[in-house]
Amino acid sequence: MSDEKIDIKDFRRALGQFPTGVTVITTVDDKGEPIGVTASSFNSVSIDPALVLWSVDKGAYSASLFENSEYFAVNVLGKDQVDLSNRFAGRGEDKFAGLDCKKGLGGCPLLESTAAQFQCKTWNVYDGGDHLIVVGEVLEYSHSGSISPLVFSQGSYAVSMQHPSSMRRVEDDPKSDGFLDNYLLYLLHAGFAAASSKLYPRFMSECGITPGEWRVFTLLSEAPCISEERLARMVMQPLNVFRQTAESMLAKGYVQAGSDGLSLTKEGLTLSEVLFSIAQEHESSVLSVLTEDAVISLKASLKAIGKG
Repeated sequence: MSDEKIDIKDFRRALGQFPTGVTVITTVDDKGEPIGVTASSFNSVSIDPALVLWSVDKGAYSASLFENSEYFAVNVLGKDQVDLSNRFAGRGEDKFAGLDCKKGLGGCPLLESTAAQFQCKTWNVYDGGDHLIVVGEVLEYSHSGSISPLVFSQGSYAVSMQHPSSMRRVEDDPKSDGFLDNYLLYLLHAGFAAASSKLYPRFMSECGITPGEWRVFTLLSEAPCISEERLARMVMQPLNVFRQTAESMLAKGYVQAGSDGLSLTKEGLTLSEVLFSIAQEHESSVLSVLTEDAVISLKASLKAIGKG
């Protein structure tokens, strides 16, 4: 691999296998105007002293501003702040319009209802290829254990969940019909974990389709044409990331671009039938332990719960 030129798109997909949190990094320019950008490159560096880092694309408008700023703030987004992530990932518009932000150290904007915040003094800025690596010393911080963090994994927004194996009973536990065995969240999580573990691997191994592409197939199969912006929201991807998904599907010949957005090609429609067949076969296998009436009741109940 070291002697070959890396495929940039495939490299991004490989990096997407490493889940990260989602942050909005803020500062102010020399006129005191607020600056903010979405970043998933945030990480810890040192506990003593308390140092963190993140990286910014050298081609970004804000790169030089962060390079020369004395202070910056890291706003770790909660699971319900996808809109904020998308807002600060965009360009051109007034990203702070309508937001009620507090001012932190150096006047850096602090977003409300975040999972955590770190107010930093710039420690150093390093060259990192096509990015600048910004290291900050944490001077003040806060966090809320009641807010679940927003996660970015395999090209899509996600939420963190307890690993199923940590919820299993050990073999020598007595069989019981206690609280946990009948607790709704436990049952939903255990059922989801058991049901989902084999579907996406089948899509990839049999059809070469990623979870993000699968979601596009499901949406376009029910609508003649959908804009990129709307599709990005529906599949829970930032617009710039969704465009990479769209480019991949265009290159494979599964979708076509028109004046109103994307639609499935003949090849895409054919493949969607294969994918739906796999999904239906998988669903039938999962639900085979239930009667037909029980399946109908289960789906109706889950829909009711989902509507809140």
